[in-house]
Amino acid sequence: MPPSRSHVRATVEAYLSRHPGERKALEGLPAVLHGAEEPSSRATLPGHITCSAVVIDRDRRVLHIVHRATGLLLAPGGHVEAGDRTLLAAAVREVCEEAGLRPGDLCLTAQFLDEPIDVDVHDVDANPAKDEPAHQHFDFRFAFHLTSEQPPALVLQDEEVAGAQWLPYAEVRPPVLRAKLLDAEADGLDGRPEPVNASALIHDGTGRYLLHLRDDREGIWEPWVLALLGGGRTRDDSCLEATLRRELAEEVPGLEPTELVPFAVEEATSVDGLAVPVSVYAGRWSGDAEAVKLREGVLLTWCTVDMLDRLRLSPGLGDLIRRHAAEHPAAEGPPDDTDPLPGEDPPGTEPHIVGVHLHLQDDQGRILLGLRHPDSTYAPDTWHFLAGHCERETAIDCLVREAKEEAGLTIAPEDVDLVHTVHHVDSPDARPRIALVFQARSWTGDPEVLEPDRCVEWRWWRPQDLPAEVVPYTRMAIDGILRGCPYSEQGWGER
Repeated sequence: MPPSRSHVRATVEAYLSRHPGERKALEGLPAVLHGAEEPSSRATLPGHITCSAVVIDRDRRVLHIVHRATGLLLAPGGHVEAGDRTLLAAAVREVCEEAGLRPGDLCLTAQFLDEPIDVDVHDVDANPAKDEPAHQHFDFRFAFHLTSEQPPALVLQDEEVAGAQWLPYAEVRPPVLRAKLLDAEADGLDGRPEPVNASALIHDGTGRYLLHLRDDREGIWEPWVLALLGGGRTRDDSCLEATLRRELAEEVPGLEPTELVPFAVEEATSVDGLAVPVSVYAGRWSGDAEAVKLREGVLLTWCTVDMLDRLRLSPGLGDLIRRHAAEHPAAEGPPDDTDPLPGEDPPGTEPHIVGVHLHLQDDQGRILLGLRHPDSTYAPDTWHFLAGHCERETAIDCLVREAKEEAGLTIAPEDVDLVHTVHHVDSPDARPRIALVFQARSWTGDPEVLEPDRCVEWRWWRPQDLPAEVVPYTRMAIDGILRGCPYSEQGWGER
């Protein structure tokens, strides 16, 4: 399957949010995205999406190839194919085919991550030999660093490529791309790879290390192995520690290790084969791995150094743990929970998970609900508010962020009111939750599916015609709002 339409739309919206001045230049792109034909198919006319790779070496030079058919000096790139998982994956495949690089020769840049540095629109002349009329290409250009000090030897695709050159930023041919590279140079785009992912090496001080068993699903990085918690940086993360704390809050709400200290930089391999420098932070926590709520993956478990050889671990993890254990000898005996470390919860307290929820009503009084993905660990195939967990931010800031990330809605903080609170618990052993339900008096944008792995559809429902499959506390909150009741409880039994 080619990249999903929702993936392409999300990529476009993220790009235009950073480059609003380019909306006019890309005004033909929405018609391609919303048309009946596949937007990345070369058969889609009068225009379709292509992808290119902007490969940068340590001398701040960009790889160009001589296109045999046109004689033009271009960044390696071409049409998206059915097997390309994402637009970025298409760019990686194209540069590997045309220049003979391996995916592992490349890594993402910290300045652009997995988003395009540029989207270019150019006209393509008719090609009678291929029975192609004149049309347009919307070329998504992704930036990559080379992982090696010196550029590897190129093996050019003779059928399409007549030569190659490395050009400094100031000589890059497309003027808009050249300007963006020069601007990014001031922001540190110097050709040298740096970590764009962060992982948590969590230990309890007595020789145990916390490991995470990943899902065995398509698109999961290193599936079905024990690995560290963590993930990739986003453009909203102020630093890699912020990346890690956000990832922990998303994957295991309530797990908050003590001070995270940089320990090592490791290299992993992405789903697309790219090299991924990972900054590993060490932190201490001594909680019950089975009691915390895991939102991503299969399970959390403690292990000790003597168990490592019997476990299926992500590459290099065993050596990493052994190195940490050698440098930080374990204390004797079980962790002392009577005197908690700074940042840990004192005995007798019960931390709550705080979630924010958007109660949005249109001018017809209908309520916006999203249908959760059938593979969701929580409430699959069930309708729910647009919602998210608070990270290190205010509840309203969280709501505004989630509305933009999940549905492309822009909400001003001053247009938000708290209309209901639900104090609920899913089971006797589950961590209690506080659901804050906010109503937005105004907003801009129409709901879009921007996180299809979590929500597959947005729909407006009349309150009296809600579907049967609604998250129970969502239904309770809607009922409370309609009755003017500001608070409700669920799951606590008879009081």
